[in-house]
Amino acid sequence: MTLNPSFAHDEVVADSVSPQTFREAMSKMGAAVNIVTSDGPAGKVGFAATAVCSVTDTPPTLLVCLNRSASVFNAVMENRTLCVNVLSSGHDRLSNLFGGKTPVEERFAAASWHRGASGAPVLDDAVVSFDCVVTESMDVGTHRVLFCSVLQVSNGDEAEALIYFKRGYHRVGMAAAV
Repeated sequence: MTLNPSFAHDEVVADSVSPQTFREAMSKMGAAVNIVTSDGPAGKVGFAATAVCSVTDTPPTLLVCLNRSASVFNAVMENRTLCVNVLSSGHDRLSNLFGGKTPVEERFAAASWHRGASGAPVLDDAVVSFDCVVTESMDVGTHRVLFCSVLQVSNGDEAEALIYFKRGYHRVGMAAAV
């Protein structure tokens, strides 16, 4: 693929799709449901997220998108550590707690956790957890895109994962396929 050197990003018109149209379209893109946790000088926080993906395996790096107006934003940015906990099929209630206005201590009291290498809370029964340090970030629109170097991976025993599709939870994995 060859890029046209005369094409400038300034020429792109990005306002032809309304935010409502974009959100509706994105609801049709199934995504893993994660709880992203952080702990450090700014305290322990956590939030539900689907805007998480791999960037590269050399070095192992994840991308996490965080709304700059989120209540956890300043703490995550000050702590510079996080753990992406991929939820299993039985974690709908936990996702709702971390996705709502539930006080922090109530969120964490609803499950069992241990500390990862970064100090961030790792969900004991997650499908998999990626313990990370934030190495780079950039602002895009309303969000900050965090590039996170993976320090440690914790694999769970759960065979089914929780995904979010068309504004609802769904299960995928071994038992779901039967």
